[in-house]
Amino acid sequence: MIMKKLTKITSIAFLAITMFSCSSDSEGEPTIVDIASKNPDFSILVSALDRAGLTSTLDGSGQFTVFAPTNAAFTSFLSANGFANIDAIPVATLKNILLNHVIGSEIKSAAIPASTYVSTLSPINATSGAPTVSMYVVKSGANVFINGGSATTGVKVTTADVDASNGVIHIVNAVIKIPTIVDHAVANPNFTTLVSLVSGAGLVPTLSGTAGSPFTVFAPTNAAFDALNVEIPGVLGILTPAQVSSVLTYHVVGGANVRSSAIPTTPITTLESGTFTIAGTTITDERMRQTGIIIVDVQGSNGVVHAINKVLLPTF
Repeated sequence: MIMKKLTKITSIAFLAITMFSCSSDSEGEPTIVDIASKNPDFSILVSALDRAGLTSTLDGSGQFTVFAPTNAAFTSFLSANGFANIDAIPVATLKNILLNHVIGSEIKSAAIPASTYVSTLSPINATSGAPTVSMYVVKSGANVFINGGSATTGVKVTTADVDASNGVIHIVNAVIKIPTIVDHAVANPNFTTLVSLVSGAGLVPTLSGTAGSPFTVFAPTNAAFDALNVEIPGVLGILTPAQVSSVLTYHVVGGANVRSSAIPTTPITTLESGTFTIAGTTITDERMRQTGIIIVDVQGSNGVVHAINKVLLPTF
């Protein structure tokens, strides 16, 4: 499970983990673009790369992992989103979509753990140095799934480990949507209790949208809610709907994409209007209870998620 406690706040970028393979980089071996260009099932992808100005990047030096959608995947995506063809997608949008399929290092399928977050090359905005969107990758046996995909639904790798001189291609059955913070929570089975409560409180439209964004969410895991029920038996049944909403919004900071490297030492004001403080990986809430941050920097298009091992409680 991904809920392994961190000893300190670190980037969750999978790019630095030593399990990454190195490509053979053999002289004369085709690049990622060479392979895609010679495969007629990637003709839409090749056209999209050209239009977005990314061909030279993926044809050049460096090491990349590309989750490559087939023509059928692109055709379904275009139809579902009302685009007549690739040329109908604004260039900036198309570029971000494509970069959401690219990791800045080579990752062979054998090196993928049971579940992990990786950083794509898709920035959340046009600001120089903007954070890039995270991807949730799960491996079950020989199967690899992306952002909550499964054997029957969502994005999955259909052919893995197509080797290139500058990385590796994993062929996928669908175009990978750029996830919001809600999408990230839905994709990870460790957040099912949180997702259920957020949905019941009517907060999904807010946390899926851009009004008031970016959001920083300190997301309790299922185990965190289990621990709360041990601490205060039946607590979720005792609280009124308004109090449940207060608890949930107490975990959200509005108008700020606070990455782990920039968490302030001063009290942090939440959407609930209450505050909490953070020292290292420890959060102290208004009731002087302490909670640990166990996963950091899960980046969505409209904010960032940090997973925590206890539920924060405001005073009300």
